Amino acid sequence: MQAHKHPLSGPHASAAYELTSFHFGTPGAGKKVYIQGSLHADEVPGMLVSQFLRTELSALEAAGRIAGEVVLVPAANPIGLAQAIHGAAFGRFDLTTGINFNRAYKHVADELKQTLAGKLGQDAQANVALIRAHARAAIADWKPATDAETLKKTLMTLAIDADIVLDLHCDNEAVLHIYAGTPLADAVAPLSAILGAHALLLAYQAGGEPFDEACSRLWWDLDQHFEQRYPIPPACLSVTVELRGEMEVSYELARRDAAGLLQFLTLSGVLRAEDDAAAAAAAVLPAPLCAATPLEGVEPVYAPHAGILIYTRELGARVKAGDALADLIDPVGGATTVLRAGVDGVFFARSAHRHVIRGMNVGKVAGAQAYRAGDLLSQ
Repeated sequence: MQAHKHPLSGPHASAAYELTSFHFGTPGAGKKVYIQGSLHADEVPGMLVSQFLRTELSALEAAGRIAGEVVLVPAANPIGLAQAIHGAAFGRFDLTTGINFNRAYKHVADELKQTLAGKLGQDAQANVALIRAHARAAIADWKPATDAETLKKTLMTLAIDADIVLDLHCDNEAVLHIYAGTPLADAVAPLSAILGAHALLLAYQAGGEPFDEACSRLWWDLDQHFEQRYPIPPACLSVTVELRGEMEVSYELARRDAAGLLQFLTLSGVLRAEDDAAAAAAAVLPAPLCAATPLEGVEPVYAPHAGILIYTRELGARVKAGDALADLIDPVGGATTVLRAGVDGVFFARSAHRHVIRGMNVGKVAGAQAYRAGDLLSQ
């Protein structure tokens, strides 16, 4: 294992930040995998899972069982980790700019549409190598104006040429669910089954330029731009894994999630199984808990007024349109409003707050039919 330090702060800074990445295996010897935890710094589960991954990857490397390269960033947001407001961690938004740490990543496809003109051919593998080289150059040319932008550039420098990108997050309160690009549906299905995801949410473009999409969307955007005249596969399996809720931080869950991620990497040929029996075991997938559904089919449930929130359905429940999800009680007048699902689907995420104000998002239902457009992610 090699540890690399990446300075993030500009000259004359009043506070200095640096990012640490851990590198396992041999670059160029096989697939490259990039894993990061807690880009939203107050979402702790990804950092704990990363501790188990670091231990296991170190042992696998010592045993010569890494067939490629794995880059692990256990704490992907040192800026957010240092932010607190009146004693409460505040790691989702940069306090300097107000911008979400998982938004506004550089979409290099826009630049590559120009720099690749006349250079692609009919060899898919050569096209992948060329596109990755141009993508690395585009990221290298990015001129960040803030420490947060420097963080984003550093993360993308580490990940932009990876075959597999695993961005570990969590929701407020939720069952495990996954976000991925629509062209990656078949490739991500085994991961969804292994981790026991209750929702697998797909979109060609989610809006806001999140990290996972900055790594993967360039491939199908370029394929569409060049009108499929050249073979351009979706060469980066980049996903956001939402590891349940913010408070579900335990050794048991982290150990299980890390084992699932390692099983997926074994199945993907990145890790070598100890023997034939172990390889056969890694190939056995549990029955999936869900089918993939469009991100455009997710129904956000909003509070129509302020009040006390009491959930009447458990997370992971399959609901029908019209089913009750929660009661919202006016603490002064006593009137109760029943919040209901508007679509058939899985009730997969909800708020951790039990008093909410008007307009707050208090739940999400993953429906099978697309009906929304525009920016599809919560802020």
